[in-house]
Amino acid sequence: MGHRLRQQLSALLLATVLLLGSMGLAPAAWATGVADFTDQAPATHVIDTADLISRAANTELDRRLESFGGSELEARLVTLRRLDYGLSLDGLGQGLLQRWSAPNGPQQLLLLIESQNNSAAVVASEGLADRLPQELLASTAISTMGLPLREGARYRQASLDALDRLGAVLQGEADPGPPQLQERLPIETNIPTREETASSNALLWVVVLLVVGTLVPMITWWVFSR
Repeated sequence: MGHRLRQQLSALLLATVLLLGSMGLAPAAWATGVADFTDQAPATHVIDTADLISRAANTELDRRLESFGGSELEARLVTLRRLDYGLSLDGLGQGLLQRWSAPNGPQQLLLLIESQNNSAAVVASEGLADRLPQELLASTAISTMGLPLREGARYRQASLDALDRLGAVLQGEADPGPPQLQERLPIETNIPTREETASSNALLWVVVLLVVGTLVPMITWWVFSR
């Protein structure tokens, strides 16, 4: 009888682990650092590790990034859920520049988006410093990309706005500056927002963890006290 209960307990624990994994807790808890990316520059121009970009937007952005700057520049978009402890988004970008740059290869431009804080960073190879100064990169990340991110996690729009601004400067035009903040009236919709979905998922997690935290110790005590 005791052996059978131990088997049932093991099955319960395994089912719990599978449930947590299927609901996305484990991937969401992973932090990202430079070592989590490939040593060589990826063939694709959109590295959406956080799964933020729809398939249609991914295709659009990949084409836009591929043609951006011509053959002397490689531009990529990198998304992640959250950073390793103590690592900044700019620090991650600089680490990827060092990892993906090749001697006598094209210059590198990286747009980075972290979904946990809806923050952005833009980094570029040192060879682009005269054309894309650090002040412009910082303003593009904070203002140009930050506005659509803060307005509602508009990842596609943030990336396109950044490419429009940086592309104009690379073509010798005056810096158009960040987009102007516009007051927008909320649109009524039956589709739940990201915040509502997150709140619903959080409540579900609380219920699951309470059930697991209550049943597993009771079953364990009952099995091993016999």
